[in-house]
Amino acid sequence: MYKRKAFPLLGALAFSAITMASPMRRAPDTAAHSVENRYPGHPITLVVTFPPGGGTDQLARRLAARLEQSLGQPVVVENKTGASGNIGALAVARAKPDGYTLLVVNSSYAINPGVYRNLGFSPQKDLSGVINVAFVPSVLVTKADSHWKSLRDVLDAGRAQPASAQPAYASCGNGTPQHLAGEMLMRRADATLLHVPYRGCGPALAGVLAGNVGLGIVTASSALPHLQAGALRALAVTSPQRSSLLPDVPTVAEQGLAGYELDQWHGLLAPAGTPKDIVERINSAVASIMQSPDMKLGLQALGYDTTASTAAEFQDMIDEDIARFGKLTREMGLKVD
Repeated sequence: MYKRKAFPLLGALAFSAITMASPMRRAPDTAAHSVENRYPGHPITLVVTFPPGGGTDQLARRLAARLEQSLGQPVVVENKTGASGNIGALAVARAKPDGYTLLVVNSSYAINPGVYRNLGFSPQKDLSGVINVAFVPSVLVTKADSHWKSLRDVLDAGRAQPASAQPAYASCGNGTPQHLAGEMLMRRADATLLHVPYRGCGPALAGVLAGNVGLGIVTASSALPHLQAGALRALAVTSPQRSSLLPDVPTVAEQGLAGYELDQWHGLLAPAGTPKDIVERINSAVASIMQSPDMKLGLQALGYDTTASTAAEFQDMIDEDIARFGKLTREMGLKVD
């Protein structure tokens, strides 16, 4: 399992399956590449698979602004949404492998192969990792005046009978990392929680705040304003270590479920076949940006813990999560045609 590295400075399942065959990979330019002289020579596009204004989009736009300064070319953010990120991923998988079209994704990218029967592309053959840039944990929350005081309270109730007494939790949607975090929690604890999917973390939080559902598993970044305002209480974070955003909130693993972790990662991918020297140039530029104090602090305010990785480390993490989440979604019977 890929591990976090510390630096000193540091969606919806309603989708009509894309049936086109896995895209033909264009052969990369075989001429000798001089990164310093040839790349980049014109604007770069970062394709974001989620709508404007969300956490992944905000991260991408901050990164794009800094990449413009570092690489000396405009970096444009383009939102291609739908099918839990599959539409944007397909577009980049079909793009020329020259470093000018990159994909910004989160952990949903590794969940989708286990959920969708036909993606229209191969996540492990048509795209390859460039760099992992940030983590954001999910957090189990309840209203501040709720009778739930700890994760143990929730899990004890989840083992109780009758089933009508078992608690319900809101997630950011079917097949999201937050949905899987709840499933992993139930399986590790041998408890039952009723899953209530919403169309995004914002609506899930609204459901908890309105008292429509007692618990929520959402991104820490989306919950933070409500936690700071005293409207919500955090019971546990899903990351392997405590989050710098919520240092007083214990992890699930700390509360009796050793080995539990589901940390939502974010990173950049490129079409397979992108020349190695170009991938290394992008990786080096982005790693430097993510280690800068101002970027780290700015993203911390949004709920992210910044990091960096080699391209190979990120690809290993993607491959491991595709296998891990695939096993879980098969056990859940979670599948879309």
